[in-house]
Amino acid sequence: MHRRLLAPGALAVSLLLAIPASAADYEPGAPGIGDSYYPAYGNGGYNVSHYDLRLRYQPATDKLEGTATLLARTTQDLSRFNLDFLLDVSEVRVNGTKASFATSGEHELEITPKTPLPKGTPVTIVVRYSGVPSSKQAYGFTSWHRTPDGGVAANEPEAAWWWFPSNDHPLDKATYDVSVAVPDGTQAISNGTPQSVTSRKGWTRFNWRSDKPQATYLATLAVGKFDVTTGYTESGIPVINAYSEDLGDNAGAARASIERTGEIADWLAEYFGPYPYNALGGYVPNVTTGYALETQTRPFYSPRQFAQGPNVSVVVHELAHQWYGDLVSVAGWKDIWINEGFARYAQWLWSEHEGEGTAQELADHVYASHPADDAFWTVKPGDPGPENQFDIAVYDRGALALQALRNEIGDKAFFAILKGWPAKYAHGNATVADFRAYAEQVSGRSLGSLFETWLYEPSKPGAPAARDAKVVASRSSVVKAPKSWKKIAATNSVHDH
Repeated sequence: MHRRLLAPGALAVSLLLAIPASAADYEPGAPGIGDSYYPAYGNGGYNVSHYDLRLRYQPATDKLEGTATLLARTTQDLSRFNLDFLLDVSEVRVNGTKASFATSGEHELEITPKTPLPKGTPVTIVVRYSGVPSSKQAYGFTSWHRTPDGGVAANEPEAAWWWFPSNDHPLDKATYDVSVAVPDGTQAISNGTPQSVTSRKGWTRFNWRSDKPQATYLATLAVGKFDVTTGYTESGIPVINAYSEDLGDNAGAARASIERTGEIADWLAEYFGPYPYNALGGYVPNVTTGYALETQTRPFYSPRQFAQGPNVSVVVHELAHQWYGDLVSVAGWKDIWINEGFARYAQWLWSEHEGEGTAQELADHVYASHPADDAFWTVKPGDPGPENQFDIAVYDRGALALQALRNEIGDKAFFAILKGWPAKYAHGNATVADFRAYAEQVSGRSLGSLFETWLYEPSKPGAPAARDAKVVASRSSVVKAPKSWKKIAATNSVHDH
């Protein structure tokens, strides 16, 4: 046994470091994480690493009861911190001790631990709660979908508030365990891989795990009666798809599209790199909304996406998001182009793959079909503003910008960027500026003017710019729509959140 002897000066420093900060040094965490579009979304003062959600849901009444355990670490000396949540809370514990709590604003749960929390402290937060999600609104809307046989949580940029307390912003990703008890004969679908299914006294509990970092809005829950199919991709990823039993006339088209998930994921991997997760699939609940959403590993599709027949293009869009949006997430919601422009461009690449029109032909059609005075050109995909975050211009003009980039730097550099970008920022966050810097690094070209023209100018790029980017292939004001255009346009409601 060896004893370490400290000199007097070293002993004094050691004692000082052991003394906690005074109460005056502790401050509340910010009620928002700092997003320029949504200042109240997310929270400051801590980062969450894992959510353990143990839930019980009764479809007949839409009542949800839950215990959420959050594993976090403080990033400042905290006297108080917030979670984003709407349901009724009965108890909060912080590191095993009861904490006081109150609500404020539209969706803030303010938690005051019994003792302040020094910076760098591991924190276990337990929240017990219950409520009827469909009865709760924030900012005049709800992200909880009531269905004839249950309920669904899926929306962007917010969905978590209606079913679990969280730090609700893509900057704070975490892993998840989701355990849901529902009446026998009903199923619970979530992200990731199924861990177990057990039944007891008329209730069946479904346990799901997401073992890679996941943004809160990408966490999903669907309860109802589903027909579930299983399989594997050619690369060996397990695929689980689920379809509400009451989809009616849309059932066949939905299945004909979503059952191609494995094929499409393997095809996308050729462009974007290996599929980044250990689970895959999609689900179609009987909701009345019209959009689809890239919920991680298991995208959400509304029946209306298949009302006109099979719609493989929307499956391509949502699966492309598994790389662009899920694996690499926005640093702020102003960076939405990194999600939507690339997912739309994946649809253009699928069109090429299917021989139904090249990306160049689609770019020419988009450019020609919007006259200079069309409001389409006033939306800046690189910073569209919260009111235009899901405007069609973010998708179509966003994809047009990528074709301009492809033409400027050539296919070799362009496709190297498409594959290298998700690897560089895997499981993290990035900005449009980060993408430009990466594109300049890979291509060896200065791209400031191109990005400014196609992503930030609130006007139609003029003929010289279009010529330089090789975007317009005709002097006519009309360019014939490629064969795939009707299918791609049918997915436009994908952004109607």
